[in-house]
Amino acid sequence: MQKIVLFVAAFSLSQIPGCEKENAYVAPPPPGVSVATPIEQTVTEYLEFTGTTDSSAFVEVRARVPGILETVNFEPGSIVQQGDILFQIDPSEYEANLSGAQADLKVAEAELEQATTELERNERLQKKGAVAEVKVVEWRTKKSVARAAKQQGEAKVERARLDLTYTKIEAPITGRVSRNLVDPGNLVGEGEATLLTAITAYDPMYVYFNLNELDLLRVMNGYRAKLEAMNISPDEEVLDRAEVPLFMGLADEEGYPHEGLVDYSESGVNPETGTIQLRGTFANPGRPPKLLPGLFARIRMPVREQEGALLVTERAVGADQGGRYLLVVNDQNEVEKRPVRTGQNVDGLLVIEEGLNPGERVVVNGIQRARPGAPVEPEEIDMASFKTSVMRAAAEAAMDAPESASEEDQEESSGGDGSTEGQSDTAAAVEEDKTEPAAAQE
Repeated sequence: MQKIVLFVAAFSLSQIPGCEKENAYVAPPPPGVSVATPIEQTVTEYLEFTGTTDSSAFVEVRARVPGILETVNFEPGSIVQQGDILFQIDPSEYEANLSGAQADLKVAEAELEQATTELERNERLQKKGAVAEVKVVEWRTKKSVARAAKQQGEAKVERARLDLTYTKIEAPITGRVSRNLVDPGNLVGEGEATLLTAITAYDPMYVYFNLNELDLLRVMNGYRAKLEAMNISPDEEVLDRAEVPLFMGLADEEGYPHEGLVDYSESGVNPETGTIQLRGTFANPGRPPKLLPGLFARIRMPVREQEGALLVTERAVGADQGGRYLLVVNDQNEVEKRPVRTGQNVDGLLVIEEGLNPGERVVVNGIQRARPGAPVEPEEIDMASFKTSVMRAAAEAAMDAPESASEEDQEESSGGDGSTEGQSDTAAAVEEDKTEPAAAQE
């Protein structure tokens, strides 16, 4: 009886499924990543510099004649127009000088008139033989002296009138006037041209910056290309038809909000520094003006337009000892490591100049889970969602949203670009796949 029970137990165990098979490892599914195709668009290539703002005109106002300063006719720091009377020097002495010079001129004119009359009379008498020739020569000389005296008197009158006008000190340019450096009642202009104040012209405003040799050659090539596109010979004087624009931003400004033009450059490259100085001019209206002399400025100059440029988000670009690279997912959903050469930044996206083809899928999220040569589970998202302007708008919209929004709605909005939600779902799936082999072994 005992033998029969053991036989039945052994037979029953042999019929249990799985007891005759060994446990096998089940590989997890490919990791999930987010991919996006590059944006293809025309972009403008820029050169960036730093410079310093400077006024378009600066004038020191000085006393040109000596005298007692009577009045100051402006408010310090105000805007004055060219021709405005800023100071008044006591004109009494100069009015008297003008009157004296005018009287001396009348005497000289009278002497000239007399000499002319006597010369004509003696010439008539000399023809009749009533007067010796020496008398005619004498009056001819007196007439020449009187004519010179008249011219000298006219010069003295003009000088006296000019000195009198200098007692009214006018603004030579339009701009912002500084404070008065001399108060009324003081003697000015005695021995030297006393500095009274200064005027600074703010509109337009200049910006000076230096261009190195390589950048200069790029700018010159771009300028020639622009002329060729306009069917203009480089020999023609066409500076006004092919202007070089500039964009400027101050230290506390984002981007380059100020737009101007290059209006001057040095005649050659400085051999000691290998640079050439350029100047840009920017409109600067308003009170107070946006730009002041001596400010640090960031400058951007367009060089050329690049058609069909490919742009990807900065977060997709990796770097190692071999340089920068992208992870690209091919048609078999396998990851390829692609060395690339990057260009400028356009709204948070980098221009890929070499190493990437249009329409290829670039890994933008889950880069750490992607391995070159390994398969992945790609999820398509839009590359435009990584633009700085788009992300800023989304952040502002989120801040303006009602605080009573549910957690579920916030999670859905955060996963709207396919990044956060996709990563969380993928992570959960991977964790679940990791537990399956252990359960099978048990």
